[in-house]
Amino acid sequence: MMSNVTLGKYIPNNTFFHRLDPRCKLLLLFIFMITIFINIGMIGYITLGLVMIVCFILSKISLFTVIKSLKPMWFMMVFILVINLIVVKTGTPWHIGKITIYSNAIFNTLKIAYRLVLLISTSTIFTATTKPLDITIAIEDLFAFLKPIVNVHILSMMISIALRFIPTILDETNRIMKAQASRGVDFVHGKLKEKAKSITSLIIPLFVSAFARSDELANAMEARSYNPYAKRSRYRKLKWRIKDSIILILSIILLAGFITLAVTHLANNWNGFIFDWIRGWFK
Repeated sequence: MMSNVTLGKYIPNNTFFHRLDPRCKLLLLFIFMITIFINIGMIGYITLGLVMIVCFILSKISLFTVIKSLKPMWFMMVFILVINLIVVKTGTPWHIGKITIYSNAIFNTLKIAYRLVLLISTSTIFTATTKPLDITIAIEDLFAFLKPIVNVHILSMMISIALRFIPTILDETNRIMKAQASRGVDFVHGKLKEKAKSITSLIIPLFVSAFARSDELANAMEARSYNPYAKRSRYRKLKWRIKDSIILILSIILLAGFITLAVTHLANNWNGFIFDWIRGWFK
């Protein structure tokens, strides 16, 4: 299961997104994240989903690979659905035997799930098309105005290392799970108490391995005389091109359109029309 997760893994290629300036891609990531959490209605979310599919095509990342990486989210989605079914009591009531569920509970769960899918997809495209070193340089350049307050280089290095270690920790988790399964540990079946013991046998070795890797990385950086407070020079210079400006301007226009859609309440009007049409099919 862990081997299917693509978040945090850089996939070498020569695509349109790979050639974009990493600073542009980082700004696009912020813009998309802001857009995802705006109430843009069903029409807006469908448009955003189509834009995301185009991004996957341009970056040549398999959409099915990302779908496989969403498997760990199923438990979270089921939990959110149960909470919504208990708490939300608005909308059209649907009677299933002796149980009554409300349409808004289903729609709210679908909205949360869709937002999470878009969020993970956006992050996956960014990390798969951008090298960790380029992410560090991009963060350091974009947040250079904070240098009088914080050491931006240390901050960017921490984020870069964290992104770099995501696939490493996932691979380590997969390895430990296989090793424990060969010793008779069952992570799938059994009662809740037995599953808790199984998770404990996974978490403890994982933490030990993570701390050992971080200690090795710190020793390696010290052995190379790394000093985060020293004045640094760069061998590789980032170049902002015309296509970066065009893509960024189009994204800002798209964000402005979605904000206008939310502020003018057109999104809610479209939602009401579409939900009434859907409810008509169930009557």
